Amino acid sequence: MKTARKKIDLKSRHVTPSDGNVFADLGFSPKEAKVLLRDADARIANAKRLKTVAATAITEWIHTKKLTQVAASEILAVSRPRVSDLVNLKLGRFSLDTLVEMLFRTGKSVDLVVR
Repeated sequence: MKTARKKIDLKSRHVTPSDGNVFADLGFSPKEAKVLLRDADARIANAKRLKTVAATAITEWIHTKKLTQVAASEILAVSRPRVSDLVNLKLGRFSLDTLVEMLFRTGKSVDLVVR
């Protein structure tokens, strides 16, 4: 016997407009919210830079070895469309972990410096 499912009402009843700073929206003081947003933006920019450095190194390796995307995908253990995303710098589709693993598969070493 099937049990009837209740429909859950997911409609938004109230939307609070944002001023563009999530930390201010969460109730931090204007000064602290500004500092937190600047720090978050810097961390995000740094993560994007690291991904770009890794992806560029892998792409250069593919070109230096004169590999097709299919051949590169076999070595990197990813699908051919993933290689296409990589060489076209669609980096939102990759974690830094994935890019580091791919670098290892190219035979490159990777050093992590924490400050």
